[in-house]
Amino acid sequence: MELVRGKLRLPSEGYAVDDRLREISFGDMEGSMRESDPALFAARLANNWNDPPPNGESYAAVAARVADWYGQVNTDTVAVAHGGTAWALMIALGLVKPGSVVTVDQGVVYVFGPDGLARYS
Repeated sequence: MELVRGKLRLPSEGYAVDDRLREISFGDMEGSMRESDPALFAARLANNWNDPPPNGESYAAVAARVADWYGQVNTDTVAVAHGGTAWALMIALGLVKPGSVVTVDQGVVYVFGPDGLARYS
């Protein structure tokens, strides 16, 4: 993490890193599972909300950890995370339903708040 921050010339302090906002773990499916085990890949896509890949996480598990993080936010906060993490938070907050197709774009700011979700690009 520090190596990346240094390359980007970002400050070394004044921020926190929270593991609950990490990217989903696809476990054994990281990389080229589509080609190496098409049956497992298809099964995972059929129920990726509840069924984790081998040695990985389900989206339900991701939603639980990001909901835990969000429940502890008590002030305006800027968080940077992967699209799957943002999608799981949208579901955890009841803004979209599991299984919905939501595009989480890069370079877009999503504001989660009491009035729902706002998108700024």
